[in-house]
Formats: sequence, structure tokens, C-alpha cells
Amino acid sequence: MKRIAFLLFVFVAATCKAQMNPQSKKVTEKFFPELDITINTPAFQKKKGYTSYEELLSFLSEKTNNHKELMSMSFIGTSQKDKEIPMVHLNKKNGNTDKVKVWIQGGLHGNEMGSTESVLYLIEQLLNNSEYAYLLDKLEIKLIPMANIDGYEKENRYAANGLDLNRDQTKLNIKESVFLKQAFSDFGAEVALDLHEYKPYRKDFTALSTYGITSAYDAMFLYSGNLNVPESLRKYTKDRFVTAAHKVLDENELLHHDYISTTKHLGNIHFNQGSESSRSSATSYALTNCVSTLVEIRGVGIGRTSFKRRIQSAFLISLAYLKTAYDNWDELKIEIVKAEKAQVNAALNTKRKVYQDTIQTIDLDKNEAINFEVTIRDALELQLLKERPRPFAYFILPEEKAIIDRLKILGIDLLLLEEEKEFEVQSYTVTEYEKEAKKYEGVNRQTVNTKLKSINKSFPKGTAVVKMNQSNANMAMEVLEPEVKNSFITFEVIKTEQGAELPIYRLVKTDPSLR
Repeated sequence: MKRIAFLLFVFVAATCKAQMNPQSKKVTEKFFPELDITINTPAFQKKKGYTSYEELLSFLSEKTNNHKELMSMSFIGTSQKDKEIPMVHLNKKNGNTDKVKVWIQGGLHGNEMGSTESVLYLIEQLLNNSEYAYLLDKLEIKLIPMANIDGYEKENRYAANGLDLNRDQTKLNIKESVFLKQAFSDFGAEVALDLHEYKPYRKDFTALSTYGITSAYDAMFLYSGNLNVPESLRKYTKDRFVTAAHKVLDENELLHHDYISTTKHLGNIHFNQGSESSRSSATSYALTNCVSTLVEIRGVGIGRTSFKRRIQSAFLISLAYLKTAYDNWDELKIEIVKAEKAQVNAALNTKRKVYQDTIQTIDLDKNEAINFEVTIRDALELQLLKERPRPFAYFILPEEKAIIDRLKILGIDLLLLEEEKEFEVQSYTVTEYEKEAKKYEGVNRQTVNTKLKSINKSFPKGTAVVKMNQSNANMAMEVLEPEVKNSFITFEVIKTEQGAELPIYRLVKTDPSLR
């Protein structure tokens, strides 16, 4: 009976526009007590609600006017409802031209209100707290406080067209995604943080333990296990940056874990850990040879419960990343160059490692912390099932504007042939083809297998050439290799069928004319 009552409560809370808070006072007081700190951002100047779009603009304008030597603000584009998307630029003009470029964004999901507040708090502290003033000596920071304005104003996860901005990082079918990705690419970030909040009361949790559980973690870290990201960069992200943030959270008695979320496998509840998918920011940013992490703070669906604690958790993590970048700026630059020179092959298909482990949870019946045994499906330990040798270059026919435009937005440099020229290349022919009947994020996903064939082909003037010795080349492999799970083929940027020859070609031998 208790389980049924709890399930009904969670269902009602999830479906009501004004969400009910499923977290009891006794859980909050025992495990997530509010912090006695002062936060001078708009939401904390009132007793209820969150920072509105108008309050955000006023807050940023005031900070810009008072700190013109450090801060500027611009607008990267507009939302679907024509709200301008602000970007903050923090940069001390001290003559240092080799600063580490750091990108921080919040509010990509409109119902994760604490992520926006956390970015505002970070801006305020960097400008007004003398303890952190030194960071801008070596760091240049761009921040997007409210990436999904339309969703935020309705406290809804999705953009105005019902699509998820963090499932659109490669297909780029959402207006806001294009503006955000273009700004990110133009900046050339070397460290990136995407601040989110996660839902601690999930429907699947009602079936665990005696009468349900809730997550015990203040923060979770999502960083990439994608094998198209060089191994050295994946290891450096974890060992240098994530570990430093863990230490800070431990010192402040805040509980943390790698990001996990429930999934169903053969009818059983398992937990996915880590990320390999370039459709979301953690891997998308990492594929540009950037130290990248998506941070999840415990917060969705519990209103303003423990709100200061949540903002402080995100702030401490952000500050840890900034300090780590500052303290290791020369080492970081070397690691990024190493990643750019890694020349990894294209990982086409992988398999997660599956094992038993324990996670820390709260038993809702007993109001006690318990270690709960679960099955983990780990993207941080991937097995490579199929790979393809890295080409010297890709050729895209000039009529494929949708591909070419997206490659530019993703920060990939293109060389256009100035005259018709013949090359020996590999073509892709689709040998197996499946198309999902049900739409996912606005598209019917395609799954293909292809056969490569060496041919001599004449390419017309204007053909786009993607040389694979550039810094964002691994992103090119991720979107252009047809079998990759988040490629342009997968998301119907390129529509195809059984037996078709794809409009992408591989140059496998170096060619002096393209040097």
C-alpha cells in the first residue's frame, strides 16, 4: 500500500504543471540541510519563485556597468519566441594572449532552475569576491546563464517546439542549438562545463528497496567515454579536473558520484553510467579536444528545497574547474595538443561494460542511508566492437548544403575545391538499412551498415573537403561515418535507403594538392 501511495504521489507531481514536492521535511533535514550562506542573485531577493528572464537581464546589465574592465555582454541569437540569448564574457585585459578559454553554460533544460542561478552566482563571485580575482589573470571565460529561455519561463525541460536541446548537439535541428554551438565553436573552448540538475525521485525508484528510494548524491559528473575522444584527454579530464572537484565536495561534506540514471534491460532496472553520446554536450564538447563535463545537481522536482545547498554545490564544482585550469594551464595546453595529434581511428560500434556495484541511496520507508546493489552499464569502460581507419580527408558534394552548414557550425574547417578534380576515393554503399517508425526528437532515426569501394571520381568545383589534421577532426568522424550512433545518417541529415551510395567520400591517401 505504501508503495502504491508513493507511486501515485510521484506520478501526480510529475504531471501537474505546478509540481508538488515529493521530498519530506525529515529527508531534507537529515540529508540535505540548507546552508547558512548569503547568495546575492535575483532568486534569493524574494521568498519564492526563480530568477525571471527580465531579472536576469537586469542583473547582468548592472554587473556589466559596474565592471566594464572585466565584463561584457552580448547576445548570440534569439529563442523560438524571440527572446535574446545573453552571453557573458569575463576577460581581464592584462596583455596575456595565451589564457585558457573556459565555457560554462546553464539552463539548457528549462526545468533545471538551479543551473541558471548557479551561473549567476559564479559571475557575481568572480566579479565581487577578491579571493577569486586572480583567476582572470590566466583564464578567459564565456558563460551562458539561460540557454533555453522559452523552456525556463514555463519551467519545462524542452524548447518551445518540444525538442530537447541536449539531444541536438550533432543534428542541430533546433534554433537555439545552432546559436549555442556556433558561439561555442567561435570561442574555441579548452575547458567546458554544462550545469544541470537531476531528478532524485524517479518512477523506477519506487520499485527499489522495500517502499522506494531516492538518490543521495548532491552532485554527479558526466564526462565522456566515447572512443573517438583520444584516451589521453579522457584520462586527463577524469584524473585532473573531476578528481579535483571530488576533493572539494568531500571537504564540504557533499556526496558525489559519476552520473547514473535508470534504464530497463530485459524487464530489469539497470543503471547507465557515464556518456558516449555526442548528441549531448559532455561528449560533443570533448570531441573538439576540450576538457568537458556535464554536472548534475540534485534538484529537479523538489522546488526550492535546499536551494542554497544546490547553488553552492554547483559553484564549488565550477570554482574547482577554474582553479584547476589556472593551476595547470601549461600542462592543459600540452594535453590538448597531444589530443589533437592523437589521430585515432573511427570507433563505429562499442559495448558498455556490465557489472554489479553499490550506490548510495536513501530508503524512504526507514529514512536511512543505504548502500544499494545495482547493475551498472558503464560507458566509461567501453569495449570496441568495430572501427574504421582514419582517412586523410572526407569529400562532401557541393549540393549537400545541410551537411556543409552543420560542419561549419560544429567548428570544422572546410576547404572548397577551386576547380573540378579527380581523386581516388572510397565510396559508401548502404548494404543494410533500418528506419525507426516512431520519431525521436523530431526525426525517424536510421541505422545502416555500409560497404566501402575504391573508385576514381571527378569532384566538381565547390566540393567541400574536410582535412583530418585539424583540431576538430574527431567530431567530423563522429558525424560523417554512417554507422556511428549519432551521425548525420542516424539523424536524417542525410536521408538514404538500401543500396544507395552516400554523398560522402573518404580520401585514404595523402594528396599534395590538398596540403
